[in-house]
Amino acid sequence: MTTLIQNITSTTSGIASTILRVPVGLILMAHGAQKLFGSFGGYGLEGTGQFMASLGLEPGYLMALLAGSAEFFGGLALVIGLLVRPASAIIAFTMLIAIFFAHISNGLFMANNGYEFALTLLVVALSLVFSGAGSFSVDKAISTKN
Repeated sequence: MTTLIQNITSTTSGIASTILRVPVGLILMAHGAQKLFGSFGGYGLEGTGQFMASLGLEPGYLMALLAGSAEFFGGLALVIGLLVRPASAIIAFTMLIAIFFAHISNGLFMANNGYEFALTLLVVALSLVFSGAGSFSVDKAISTKN
């Protein structure tokens, strides 16, 4: 079990991952709060669920709960630097779904509701899956303790 925890929390990065994960985590938390709580002009679970159902993601309410939770709690994990690798993997998967179900038909650019923002978050998440949380993180403290 110690080896598994060591592998999950290990990091090959210094401060670069910290600089990357904190603002991206805050942005993800805000997007998740839109879906979960209707914060920041979002539609909440009900409205987001209806939108997801219209995209063919059924049941819409559950899909909204899963996407919102991945963004909000995954973003929180990035901000505090705890379990960054698994959180980033979940975020990457969520962004793949967003790209292919909500944005791909609109092209690349955000001005047309395209996939550029979701692609950027996907790439950041994949980077963190491989690099880990970085030197200023709870993961680093856990991995050096074991």
